[in-house]
Amino acid sequence: MILDERKMKILHAIVRNYLSTGEPVGSRTISKDTDLNLSSATIRNEMADLEEMGLIIQPHTSAGRIPSDQGYRIYVDEMLKSKEREVDEMKELLLSREEKLENMLKQVARLLALNTNYATMISAPALKGKRLKFIQISRVDGAHLLATVVMEGNVIKNRMVDVEENPDDETIMKLNMLLNTRLNGLSVDEINLGMIAALKLEAGQHSEIVTRVIDAAAETIRDNDNLEIYTSGTNNIFRYPELADKGRASALITTFEEKTELESIALKSLSETDQADGIQIYIGSEAPTATMQDCSVVTATYDLGEGMRGTIGVIGPKRMDYDRVVTIMKNVMRRLDELYRK
Repeated sequence: MILDERKMKILHAIVRNYLSTGEPVGSRTISKDTDLNLSSATIRNEMADLEEMGLIIQPHTSAGRIPSDQGYRIYVDEMLKSKEREVDEMKELLLSREEKLENMLKQVARLLALNTNYATMISAPALKGKRLKFIQISRVDGAHLLATVVMEGNVIKNRMVDVEENPDDETIMKLNMLLNTRLNGLSVDEINLGMIAALKLEAGQHSEIVTRVIDAAAETIRDNDNLEIYTSGTNNIFRYPELADKGRASALITTFEEKTELESIALKSLSETDQADGIQIYIGSEAPTATMQDCSVVTATYDLGEGMRGTIGVIGPKRMDYDRVVTIMKNVMRRLDELYRK
């Protein structure tokens, strides 16, 4: 059944008021509840049409109206569609933001290498907290669902979930509402067995889907422990004779390719620096990794807010121009903050 905007708003107002008060709803109440700016007489005419359509009923003569079962159904279906649109719009916004951040970090690494003539690295933000912002499940095919997990800091991860049933669109919308109502703002440690049992009970015959989606969300949060590292300027190592001999250069290039030691540097910087803009300088034997004992490593911590902190690093010879590097890194961090918050 298709209703025009006016009738839909009046029906929604009747349902909301009746759910709130349990009393039949009259035209004067509707005129105060909606933004239609209609007279009570016009609203009564619209209510008469809704009654004729079987969407509302008048329990007693001279009383207001209450929703019929069909009226409830239209209200619930529209509400579910609206919530699904909200989730889709949020997902699109956050995916765009994540792509923007990744491209920005890669660009920062390139510009830093270009301006310093050294090798550079930058880590994607590591979250202080690991709380769920929301989950969206969507159908892939009859045997799979895609769980999109958004964590604190607007970090988005996708996880494929195997399912034995093929839920319809209405079921998926209801499960999305259930999961987000109960899990938003919780850390993985706060999602305990009692909460899962309650969710399964509410999900009824779809309890197995709920279990598998929660498992996927928990795995996703734990997997986020691994930092993404972006690098640039590795070939700048060959500019400096003390680093360009075959053995040293090969070890450094391997370090940049495998990135495991770079991740260690990033984590060390984050753990040793409590505030944004904190600069750490490691010279020679002070370097955090064995392959950089002949280098100097300058790191800084950037902070994008919402618990998102990461590390910028510059790796070069011990005769590095420290003053220039520190100045450039501070400028880069300030610019990074400006770009991200636009």
